[in-house]
Amino acid sequence: MNDENLERVVREEWGRLVALLLARYRRLDLVEDALGDAIEAATRTWRVRGVPDDPVAWLLTTAGRRVLDRLRSEAVHLRRAPELIIDAEHGPTRAGTIADPGGIVEDDVLRLVLMCTHPALAPEAAAALALRLVLGVSTRDIARLFLVPETTMAARITRAKKKIVDAGIPFAIPGAEALPDRLDTVAQTAYLAFTAGYAPGSGAELMHTDLAGEAVRLVRVTLALRPAAEVLRALLALLLLQHSRRDTRLSPDGELVLLPDQDRHRWHREEIDEAVALLDAIPSARPMSAQAASYLLQARIAAEHATATSASATRWDRIVGHYDALLEVMPSSAAELARAVALSESAGPAAGLRALEQIADVGSHRPSAVRAELLRLLERAEEARESYHLALERCGNAAETAHLRTRLLSLDGCVG
Repeated sequence: MNDENLERVVREEWGRLVALLLARYRRLDLVEDALGDAIEAATRTWRVRGVPDDPVAWLLTTAGRRVLDRLRSEAVHLRRAPELIIDAEHGPTRAGTIADPGGIVEDDVLRLVLMCTHPALAPEAAAALALRLVLGVSTRDIARLFLVPETTMAARITRAKKKIVDAGIPFAIPGAEALPDRLDTVAQTAYLAFTAGYAPGSGAELMHTDLAGEAVRLVRVTLALRPAAEVLRALLALLLLQHSRRDTRLSPDGELVLLPDQDRHRWHREEIDEAVALLDAIPSARPMSAQAASYLLQARIAAEHATATSASATRWDRIVGHYDALLEVMPSSAAELARAVALSESAGPAAGLRALEQIADVGSHRPSAVRAELLRLLERAEEARESYHLALERCGNAAETAHLRTRLLSLDGCVG
């Protein structure tokens, strides 16, 4: 068996598996561990016996048995769980689901995200929990998104799960009047999930476009419930613009293709047009939350790239202006780094390098990688080598590491 088959099933079906198990057992503290055990069992069993006809049903059945073992050991009466009939050949059949008294949300993934964004949880803890529990993002990659150590993030997620269990937070969707209070955290969760899909994290794969696509879908589903929510409209525009380039981000050999080298004819123009229409419909002068304004400014930056006829036609001065505004609304080291890159395109690599030197070291490999590229352009080859080596020491993604090594080797013919 190819382990990629299992990885694909887990990536694509994690949220549905969690939803089905929670619908039956109502034990958040057991579900994730049970699924982990089932995946470990699949790694051993599928390699010997092959992938079953219905891998989702196999994982669901195996995880369910793990939960039942735990429940029996705790002497918990099985009648607490709603009935769920599992046919190993034909797959799962639900006789119950997570409660939705208002009947307003039919999507299982959104149901779970909304549960995780309960007001009893801090927004950052809620978003982290939803990423791990619902969307299956690894704790290591979530820690990278929040710029904290993995151990810190693991403890944060554990506390959030414990709080849900201890507080008896119901598996229920709030009424329509309560949805606005949770939209910002739902939006943040989708934004971070999308970022995790395209920002190289741990492991060999450079991108997880299926995770990014699920984030786009989640925003669409939520926007259908709250069509006037500008935070969702701005976010959908941003995600569509970034997602439209998915077919050109990697070469046929799986190597990273930078934005200037991507084939713009292969970008998904219908998604770009939809995003631009969304942006045009948002009045520039209307007051909005910092989060919505942040998504709007990032979308406008992405639109500059998406609508430029070529890399050389990109209006970098406008992009720098948008980054300046973004840093006023929501400062971050990532935005500072992106602004330095834009400034180097607009005013030259020396200007970009000066801006880069003002950014605090957060332990990421990306500032060193950008610094290396700017030093290369300034023909300071020896300093560029040092920066490439530092970036390689800090990079945890195999595909991105390969790209950095290629750039480093290309300096061999340079002097400096």
